[in-house]
Order: sequence, then C-alpha cells, then structure tokens
Amino acid sequence: MKHTLPAERIQKRLAGAGLGSRREIEQWIRAGRVKVNGRVATLGDRIGAGDRVRIDGREVPLQQKTPPATRLLAYYKPAGEVCSRRDEKGRRTVFDSLPRLKRGRWINIGRLDINSIGLLLFTNNGELANRLMHPARQVEREYAVRIHGEAAPEQLQRLRDGVRLEDGMARFTDIVDSGGRGSNHWYHVVIMEGKNREVRRLWESQGLTVSRLMRVRYGPYILPRRKKPGEFWDLDEAQVQALMEEAGLTGQG
Repeated sequence: MKHTLPAERIQKRLAGAGLGSRREIEQWIRAGRVKVNGRVATLGDRIGAGDRVRIDGREVPLQQKTPPATRLLAYYKPAGEVCSRRDEKGRRTVFDSLPRLKRGRWINIGRLDINSIGLLLFTNNGELANRLMHPARQVEREYAVRIHGEAAPEQLQRLRDGVRLEDGMARFTDIVDSGGRGSNHWYHVVIMEGKNREVRRLWESQGLTVSRLMRVRYGPYILPRRKKPGEFWDLDEAQVQALMEEAGLTGQG
C-alpha cells in the first residue's frame, strides 16, 4: 500500500524523495526547471499526493511504498575533479566515481573546489544533506592547509576574530600550527559554514597563498588515514547515526 503524504513545501518534499538537497532544488525552481501540474513551480508552492511534478520535463514519483534507508558514502576527492553532476568543460566530476543507486540519487554534502582534495560526503537523504550544510547547524569542517611562508601571530588572530569577505564575515573557529619545512607551513583550521572557497579566501585576505588544501573532517566524521584519493566507501551504522544526530535527525533513517 502506498503512503498518502500531506501537502508540504515542494523543496522539502523533493528533498525527502532523495532528488537533491533543499538548496539544490531551490536553485532548480528559481531556474524554472520544475513544474507542478503543468505550470512552472515557485518556492512557496505546496504539493500533495495528487500533484504531478516534472523536473526538466521528466515526471518524478512522489509516492513510495517505503522511504529508502539513509545511506552515507564517503569519497576521497582527488585534485582535478569538479563538484557538479555535469561539467560544461568536460572535466571529470566527483559523481563519475560513485556507485549507482536503485532509488533516488546521491547528494553531495558540501563542496570542494577543483584543486582541493579530501573528504566529501554523499547521501540519498535530502533532508540530512540540507541540515548538515545549513549555516544554522554550525557543523564543523576541518582542513589541513599548506601555505607559503608562516603566518604572523597578529594575522592568525585576525583570522580567528573574523575577516570581512565580499560575501560577508568569515573566520576560523580554531587554528592549530602543524609545522613545516622550508617555505611551506601547515595549519589545521576549522570553519562552521561552507561559503565558496572560504578557507582559501580567508588566508588570501592576509596576503598568504594556499598551496595545498585538504578536508580531513566533516562534523564528527574523520577521513581515515589508510584511504587514498579516488576511493569511496559506505559509512557504518554508528557513523551514520552520529551524523544524523549532528543534523538533529536522531531516530530517523
């Protein structure tokens, strides 16, 4: 028997069906790619069991016998891959390496720029992805960063206090000096939101150039040392539950 679901906001319903994160679906709606009952959708629309939804002309199922179990996949992103489903320049994307899902689609939790490496998380649960990325949740992202030269104490303090970037204030909530040799120096830094190229731009605001950037942790999940670029793996039940708790979705999945 199919569940009859109550009417709710279109982006929440489509995210719950595993079609994308709320943020991604909102972008589709703004671009006019989503139609409800033959008309272009708006962000304020609510949809219910009898509504027909099409994305890019293809009808999407809203009724499912049972929701798919939440999966979380970790991927060690190598340099040179872009965090999008398709790339206009024909470059390899992070989705090219992932296993196929029988139901729903993989949703990336956060992004890394083409030159950055390290931990990326993917899920089939749109609500989980949305919550883990939302600035209000204050989910920590930790990076290992190599810069040319060594930052002065006053520069590090400014990075902790906050720097005004073109899209608002940003700061590192933690900075750990990890040493280095010659002209290169390593730091571990933590941010609480994922603005575009935020880590690089913060260092650049102090006249310092990042030569290597690697995400090593997202929330409670740490990139295992034994993994290599290009590898992906499923998180186990305890790791999934820890991220669900981080998102405030305890007991769901």
